Amino acid sequence: MEYRGSFAYEEQEFLYNYLKRRSRPDSPNNAIEEPITNRLLGNLENKHILDLGCGDGQYGKEIIKKGATAYTGVEGSSLMIDLARRNLAGTDAALINSSMENFDFPANEYDIVVSRMALHYIEDVNSLFGLIYNAMKDGAKFLFSVQHPLTTASFKSKSGGERRSDWIVDDYFEQGARQEPWIGKTVIKYHRTIEFYFTALTAARFRIEALEEGNPERANFVEEEEYERRKRIPIILVFSCLKG
Repeated sequence: MEYRGSFAYEEQEFLYNYLKRRSRPDSPNNAIEEPITNRLLGNLENKHILDLGCGDGQYGKEIIKKGATAYTGVEGSSLMIDLARRNLAGTDAALINSSMENFDFPANEYDIVVSRMALHYIEDVNSLFGLIYNAMKDGAKFLFSVQHPLTTASFKSKSGGERRSDWIVDDYFEQGARQEPWIGKTVIKYHRTIEFYFTALTAARFRIEALEEGNPERANFVEEEEYERRKRIPIILVFSCLKG
């Protein structure tokens, strides 16, 4: 069975295994992607922030602690949004159980739109980029991260197990859906080239201010071995864009 979008997270066992993996100090999310995201987001004080694919709300807690005046989290998984409600209890966070594609984007509302490791689940990002642009205030920031295209081009390397030491890059320019064996499931993710993201963002009128490929820093890793392994190939791609 193939899982699309947030549907894999609707299974308790998968969700538990995902959160356990995600919480490892040396996970790519914690050791590579989050430090880059935090640095590029900058000062969050007095900002109205939209978090697309907010997951269990843990990052939303950090955003609120950093002084955001308003936080809206959008998440397609009902189990994830339940966790987010618990984690953000006692705050003024607005949490909405909706896919990104079906979310009713208001116009000229947000100072920052962030989406962490979620847009590779979306088939039509061109339309989504347009909706995001219209929902942002003039001068607002849109920051998102995805799996690096070198890793989504082909999942043949995974036949040797999750903790692989060599990676196969194949069919790079054949964009579209890919079947990824992940945590005991088959999950659909959409492969796109870096060029595609650049072209789609500029077509949506975004001004790209930064592009980073997740160069790891030793200080963010507990284990030397994992740090050395993560230097071999980029696994994260981050864009920071401005409206106007």
